[in-house]
Amino acid sequence: MFERRLYFHIDWLLLGAILLLAGLGVAMIYSTTYDPVREVASREVYTQLYALALGVAAMAVCMSIDYRRLAEHSLLIYGCLIVLLVYVLLFGLTRGGSQRWINLRAFNLQPSEFGRMVVALVLAMYFGENRRGARTPGDLLIGAAFVSVPFVLVAKQPDLGTAVTLLPVFLGIAYIAGMRLRLLVVVAIVGALMAPVAWKYGLKDYQRQRMETFVSPERDARGAGYQQIQARITVGSGGLAGKGFMKGTQGQYKFLPVAHNDFIFSVLAEEQGFIGVLVALGLYLFIILRSLEAARLAKDRLGAYLVVGIVSGFSFQVIYNITMSAGLAPVKGLTLPLLSYGGSAVIATLAAFGLVLNVRMRRFTN
Repeated sequence: MFERRLYFHIDWLLLGAILLLAGLGVAMIYSTTYDPVREVASREVYTQLYALALGVAAMAVCMSIDYRRLAEHSLLIYGCLIVLLVYVLLFGLTRGGSQRWINLRAFNLQPSEFGRMVVALVLAMYFGENRRGARTPGDLLIGAAFVSVPFVLVAKQPDLGTAVTLLPVFLGIAYIAGMRLRLLVVVAIVGALMAPVAWKYGLKDYQRQRMETFVSPERDARGAGYQQIQARITVGSGGLAGKGFMKGTQGQYKFLPVAHNDFIFSVLAEEQGFIGVLVALGLYLFIILRSLEAARLAKDRLGAYLVVGIVSGFSFQVIYNITMSAGLAPVKGLTLPLLSYGGSAVIATLAAFGLVLNVRMRRFTN
């Protein structure tokens, strides 16, 4: 369990940056969901604060238990994730056409949000314990099998956006574990060749429509292209210093749908302008680089692989959401970590960074 001397090795700067971004997220959710008629904060703000408190508790738990002990039970944890994902497909709560949640009365749990952390843990254990020489195609296939099961189960919910975030976790760990680059290139080429098949049989109509309207959103400006057009307008209207807190017209007057969720970055750009965007991007960059430093300082391969897997999934999600908010990528149901509204996402992200802090503060222990 947690040893008192480990307090001196906690990365307080990384922890502070994470909590600062989470606090900024609560402020932006407050701004976009505030009820001006009743002059009260929305239910979403209290839900986010509740999730934030649970997330901090989950982070403390993930820091307290030695990551090597957690890795020893990674297959059991992975099995629990698969059982939960199957349960969601059979009995899960359905909203907006997606079956993603388990009703726990106090809150709705979305198990897929914990997939990146669990997959990083099991892959770090597999590649970290595999002490043979150069990685082989067989290692790549076994690693891919660990990813493909939760990927398919999450994609069937359907939640292709969250499913795709598992891929960078696998590629990041496989690359740092010594997988030859040409093997990864082969995987990328096979994936590209399979794209037409996935387009025809793997995507639903609304997903194909999103891809088509990305190229030319004006073709369906009132339908599938509406979010993309509004997101561009929202980001561009902020200027250098923004319109001010709770003064953004696009977000406040609900021109931008689900602004507090997938498009929270667009609202930040409108209200805080280019300066606010730079501050948020700086915090994200600091968290990523500081985490990579934790991977470099890790005392063993298991710790390094675990951190790289978590950071790979986190970085992909940040980059995709921001490019999507700026209209540079197709709209996909992918939240911006720590900023977007979403209880399970916040808890899972904070728990994952609890593991990153865990690896760094145990770099001197036996």
